[in-house]
Amino acid sequence: MALRTLLLGASSLALLSYGQPEALENHNSSDLLCTCNQIAAAISDASQVSFPFAPEYLSDIEHATPSSAKASACSVEPGSAEDVGEILRILGSTRTPFAVKGGGHSMNPGFSSTTGVQIAMTRFNQTKLNSMTSTVDVGAGLIWDQVYKTLEPTGVNVLGGRIPGIGVAGLTLGGGYSFLSSQYGLTLDNVAGYELVLPNGTVTNVTSDEDDLWFGLRGGLNNFGIVTRFIFKSYPQGDVWGGIHFYSENQLDAIKEAFIKYQQKNDTKAEVAVSLSYSSGQILCTILFFYDAPAPSGVFDDLLDIPAIGGNVSTGSFFDYFQSLGTQGGFDGHRVFGDTVSVIQYSPAVFNAFVDQTKLWGARLWALDENATLTLTQEPFDKGIFSHGSESAYPPDRSHAIFPSSLTFEWSNASLDDTMAFALHNISNSIRAAALADGQDVSHAALYPNYALFGTPLEDMYGGNVERLRKIRAAIDPEDVMGLAGGWKF
Repeated sequence: MALRTLLLGASSLALLSYGQPEALENHNSSDLLCTCNQIAAAISDASQVSFPFAPEYLSDIEHATPSSAKASACSVEPGSAEDVGEILRILGSTRTPFAVKGGGHSMNPGFSSTTGVQIAMTRFNQTKLNSMTSTVDVGAGLIWDQVYKTLEPTGVNVLGGRIPGIGVAGLTLGGGYSFLSSQYGLTLDNVAGYELVLPNGTVTNVTSDEDDLWFGLRGGLNNFGIVTRFIFKSYPQGDVWGGIHFYSENQLDAIKEAFIKYQQKNDTKAEVAVSLSYSSGQILCTILFFYDAPAPSGVFDDLLDIPAIGGNVSTGSFFDYFQSLGTQGGFDGHRVFGDTVSVIQYSPAVFNAFVDQTKLWGARLWALDENATLTLTQEPFDKGIFSHGSESAYPPDRSHAIFPSSLTFEWSNASLDDTMAFALHNISNSIRAAALADGQDVSHAALYPNYALFGTPLEDMYGGNVERLRKIRAAIDPEDVMGLAGGWKF
């Protein structure tokens, strides 16, 4: 009990210092109902407004984790870009809070959910290959599972999510790290065009010819309107090799040594993610392997020589490989927060910091909630990952690579929300301090927006780009319509 009191007291102070999601939902229920009815009267038959307890409504507000979901006054599934325009015009004129949900995987409360009007992009669900231009049109309401399944028989692929259930829109607009990123860059570097509904309701197509808006959409999330369709570059895709191995805590020293050797081999077809999890009083290490060919080149040999306690690797189609990761994306109804820390390399000192933080905070928080699971993941990519694209909102500096790290807590007790946020904030600070002590210049290394915990300062993610992004936002959205929605705001 003393530990819980200490953590809760500290967390309240910490959250005051680094902020919580902005409270936009001040409308009363009659105002919201009026707005919902106004939208229903304005949209075409291609779209639909739903109210609480309707099956469509329940699906529209559903999120991957209950800590991210809210009960909206109504939900709307637009079926055309023109209807999205009508919806935005009404929301802007009535100053009604809203949220836009693609896949619903955001861990931050209020980022894609609201007590106002929930826009669910479900009906933008087409994946279309254009063989003449080697591009793929993808609707903003899809998750990557659906895209990969459609593309499997075509022999081509696009750069998308690494965990089942991730939405196309959120991942792409926030940056996008892919199994193919070491070869081709971020997901945003592989977008050829956007169909965008501007905050004033106008439907437009955005390409690299439009300098400022193109720059802003590439990592700037939902600040500039609602994207209804992405046009992705495609690449030939054959069979891949990979899978997951599980290791006990007594193998951590061997894994550290092999992991350091792996990072020195520079094979852009290879990807590895090393996760440390604390649950039920013990640490489990999970290594995810991916190789973009039917057999690896030997790049994983040191890691594969370590005896695993479970898991398997095999050769198969990209879609089969992705499906095999199904349990990695499910939260089983638990509450979830995430955060991140960026490093230049996963050195022995940084690896040790991950282990230390897993033990320290895993044990502390498991004592408060036996359903709590802490997972800290190290994600190295090729050093040239940022060389594949031009300037963009994220990352603000492409001169050298930085690697994102995924830090997540799952738990059941809603009263521990502030405690979990406080713990994540402390874990990221501790790992950053370890990297700095190791000689890595990460004091201003940009944080990945799709992983960052709510309240993270914009400058920590977008660096020197913040001023330019604010000017673009002011020009595109002078009435601050998109400010009525949650998320990172310029």
